[in-house]
Amino acid sequence: MYNETRRAAWAEIDLRALVSNYHTLRSLAPDSAVIAAVKADAYGHNSIKTSWELIKAGAEYLGVATLDEIVTLREAGIRTPIVLLSATPRGNIKDILDLKAIPVISSLTDASLLSDMAGAFAPGESLDIFLAIETGMGRLGILFDGPGAESVAKIARLPHIRIAGIFSHLSAADDDDPSFTLDQIDYFDRIVSSLAGMDIRPDIRTIANSAGIMRYPQAHYEAVRPGIALYGIYPAPNMDDGTVNLRPVMSVRANIVLVRKVPAGFPVSYGHTFYTERESLIGVIPLGYSDGLPRVISGKGRVIVNGVYAPLVGTISMDQAMVDLTDVPGVKEYDEVIIMGSDGELIITADEIAELSGTISYEVTTRFGQRLPKVYKYSDVGPACQQG
Repeated sequence: MYNETRRAAWAEIDLRALVSNYHTLRSLAPDSAVIAAVKADAYGHNSIKTSWELIKAGAEYLGVATLDEIVTLREAGIRTPIVLLSATPRGNIKDILDLKAIPVISSLTDASLLSDMAGAFAPGESLDIFLAIETGMGRLGILFDGPGAESVAKIARLPHIRIAGIFSHLSAADDDDPSFTLDQIDYFDRIVSSLAGMDIRPDIRTIANSAGIMRYPQAHYEAVRPGIALYGIYPAPNMDDGTVNLRPVMSVRANIVLVRKVPAGFPVSYGHTFYTERESLIGVIPLGYSDGLPRVISGKGRVIVNGVYAPLVGTISMDQAMVDLTDVPGVKEYDEVIIMGSDGELIITADEIAELSGTISYEVTTRFGQRLPKVYKYSDVGPACQQG
């Protein structure tokens, strides 16, 4: 494939698949608003382009992790409500007002600072917040039992903010054993009831991530927060059971920039961890661990070339990797290699790369998305391919 990215390696982003995944997840929670997670540059898929597609598809909110991510979206002209899913640095509280973001608040101190700032710079307005409650994630959130309930009552009385939502996060919804998740949901429900007894009735309850959307309809409430599933990856491999059809959005491809015939006993790459056992064809592909191809899968990973699998050989370097092409029919320089993606019945998934790497698929797509140029595939929107 010829592309104009100035590199012979790229990530291909199928926005048709993104929209399809959105509608699939939306159909599971038809009565809930969607807070679409586009943090970490949309898990490596480009937050601006994916956000526009998700907004056009109907997403009511976007979710990010940092203030800079909000700035990126606002500068792109996006005015959709954005939820800041992580803690706000206390020195940057005013940015919440300037960016018209919805912060997730986990302490009375942060809520008080925000109220004071809103009173000083937007005295006629009431800033919406999502109040985070700890239910078992062990991360953000007020410990509600005991003094936490008193803190929540004080937050509710602050003059310039409004508790628009109550927020928590499922930590084990992708486990086959549902017991912990059911306990989390039950505890969340009991806290909501306690809040109602304190005359605190947020408009929105939200706890369901991708796995929660797929497995726990009782946790959908007024808003759900899909993340990895939007990008066509199951929250865990055990969830790919045929009940929910997701389509991978990202594939990673490259051209073979050099093919050489080498003799048996030929050393390949740093450290000579691989020697050819026969006369071989060794190809070079121009991407490496700085592009997201994990160095740890050296000698274990594979690619797809001309309709067959071919092994990665030698140590993956910063910008290049080597492939044994000896058994690939008709191979030549500048043939296309699929590092992650499919060709007919052959497929290499983010989960496969993650398993070989000892990590999770989330990290795989995020890392591939950092340096590789992207080619965007559209259906009926714009040209067939656009670079970004």
